[in-house]
Amino acid sequence: MSDLHARRWAVLAVVCAAYVLSFFQRFAPAGVAPDLASAFHTTAASLGVLAATYFYVYTLMQIPTGILVDTLGPRRILLLGGIVGGVGSGVFALAPTLEVALAGRTLVGLGVSVTFIALLKIIALTFEENRFATVVGAALLVGNLGSVLAGAPLSALAQATGWRSVFVGVGGLSLVLGAACWLLVRDPAPAGGAGRPRFDRTAVLASLMAVLRNRDTWPAALVLTGVCGSFFTFGGLWAMPYLTQVHGLSRAAASTHLSLYFASFAVGAFFIGSLSDRLGKRKPVTLVTTHLHGLTWLVWLSNIPLPLWASYGLFVLMGLTTASFTLIWACAKEVNPPLLSGMSTAVANMGGFLAAALLQPAVGVVMDLQWQGSLVDGVRHYSPDNYRWGLLLVAASAWMGAACAWRIRETHCRNIWAGDRPG
Repeated sequence: MSDLHARRWAVLAVVCAAYVLSFFQRFAPAGVAPDLASAFHTTAASLGVLAATYFYVYTLMQIPTGILVDTLGPRRILLLGGIVGGVGSGVFALAPTLEVALAGRTLVGLGVSVTFIALLKIIALTFEENRFATVVGAALLVGNLGSVLAGAPLSALAQATGWRSVFVGVGGLSLVLGAACWLLVRDPAPAGGAGRPRFDRTAVLASLMAVLRNRDTWPAALVLTGVCGSFFTFGGLWAMPYLTQVHGLSRAAASTHLSLYFASFAVGAFFIGSLSDRLGKRKPVTLVTTHLHGLTWLVWLSNIPLPLWASYGLFVLMGLTTASFTLIWACAKEVNPPLLSGMSTAVANMGGFLAAALLQPAVGVVMDLQWQGSLVDGVRHYSPDNYRWGLLLVAASAWMGAACAWRIRETHCRNIWAGDRPG
């Protein structure tokens, strides 16, 4: 048993390393937003589209990824994901034009889109059910090192070596991790000796429809859509320019805010998952944290000037409460057939990426409509009112997630699927 215990943690470690890189790629545009605006002479809307391209393809790949991990297993797709993501990062790094950069980010999104669902599948099949949220929280704690690195460390490294060199190195690392997953990961057998679903089109579609028709799937998915969408939109792109242009922070101070945001989210993901498992409750924890997260947005919409210690503290609070959506994968898994954990978590997961794909450019479009023509060093400069109108969309997304938390079905941290239950 000790060898088996060590083996499953080794597998989890290598997939978490790939997940670190996935998180880094997700938030990297925020850390180098000024460099991208300068390199490609973008408007706010164009910069939003460049960042959101990752989320478009990531969203489209969630259900296919869920089907693939439930049928073919995670090992093959982790290798392919590493290769495609590595090539995409190289294309993005060497892009001479915005159009080529968009193509590179599309490949990056395609490559890394498989990592998290594969990770959830491995956890679901190799760890006890009442430890699922705790282990997922621990994986997120580690994985979010990537988002922390995408803040102040990326900004500093990009200024020292150039942002293009950074992404060339990231591409090489993606290839190495893809190979490591192929060598170390073994597709785990489902608990109880149950067989993996065959890749039969009729059976797969029937399984997917069972998840989609389950009315308990959707409240959880909408919570993740709202809260996660606001997180990816703000933390993934707009936080850095907002802090520098509205609150007058230096680039170094703004990137430190980002790193605190991501680090607090990582800590929150671990403790919220652990708290939920210990209490044996999902819904109360989700309700409290999503509503606290919504309240933080009222401060940013007010545009009131904050002392540095207060803005740091608010970013920490935002990170901790944003982690509320990390319980949603457990909520979705526990109301659907255990054998379909890949599909159920993928359906829930895609909402957050769809929201980010829509909100990142939408915020930019709203800001461009309000822009008065101000330029600084040839780059568009937006007023506090411009940002307030744009970020109102992000706040609305956060509050939608909080409202939908009231409709989540309490599972008491166990699978409550009943095949004969209506819905």
